[in-house]
Amino acid sequence: MSSPFREPADEAWIRRYGEYPMPDLPDLGAFLTHRSVRKFRPQPIPEPIREGLIGVAQSAATSSNLQLWSVVEIDDPERRDRIAELSADQVQIRTAGWFLAFIADHHRLRQAGSSVGESCEGLDYAEYMIMAIVDAALAAERMVAAAEHLGIGSCYIGALRNNPAEIQELLQLPTGTFGVFGLCLGYPAEPMTAAIKPRLLPSAVRHREVYHPDMSQEVAEYDERMRAFYETQRMKGDVTWSSRSGRRVDEHHLGGREVLLEYLRNQGFLRR
Repeated sequence: MSSPFREPADEAWIRRYGEYPMPDLPDLGAFLTHRSVRKFRPQPIPEPIREGLIGVAQSAATSSNLQLWSVVEIDDPERRDRIAELSADQVQIRTAGWFLAFIADHHRLRQAGSSVGESCEGLDYAEYMIMAIVDAALAAERMVAAAEHLGIGSCYIGALRNNPAEIQELLQLPTGTFGVFGLCLGYPAEPMTAAIKPRLLPSAVRHREVYHPDMSQEVAEYDERMRAFYETQRMKGDVTWSSRSGRRVDEHHLGGREVLLEYLRNQGFLRR
């Protein structure tokens, strides 16, 4: 099997950054061509592939081998439909061949520690919440890279956090767990039309020795490239990436997530 995205590495680089790659850049095309897939064929992902991808995810780095994450896979159509309703009604949740909720998981370690007389009080601190989220993200992204190698597309669902209490009830999540994001996996519907989305130039995210705070030139350059991209996607080109992104992080676009701090503390996270 091979990636569902066919662009050569040089072409993918140009689409990402609007310029040719440096000479002798290694062939990283399989990783540069990633994009979200929201339309899937009605084809399930076989159990051996699922098992293999879970193994790949578990092979990701995990801080101190604590493995502070889990996944809940949801195949039941009614439960999928309810998750979609709670997650901004995204249709790909209903149609993906495989849907997983990635969970920050302190419950398992508390249970293990308790069984041998350990209190695990350190899990109350913010550090271990961060650690669980990092573990879940590393595992998921390793899974996505392997899935694309097998011809399987993906779409992350951050909106799983829109209604955390309802998701907790639906998935029967115990205290010490939290649904960080969802992940849709499936075989892309043909034809594969999703475009490679431009990114900030590497110089905007790559700092040498110390952080360099003035990003005005890189952001202005990116706004111009994104203007052209928006227009190809039938979006308004006169609304820049800077303005779209600035609006996205105002207080009116949290989609229900403004309750997360209180919710997480009630779930046993971020108590100190």
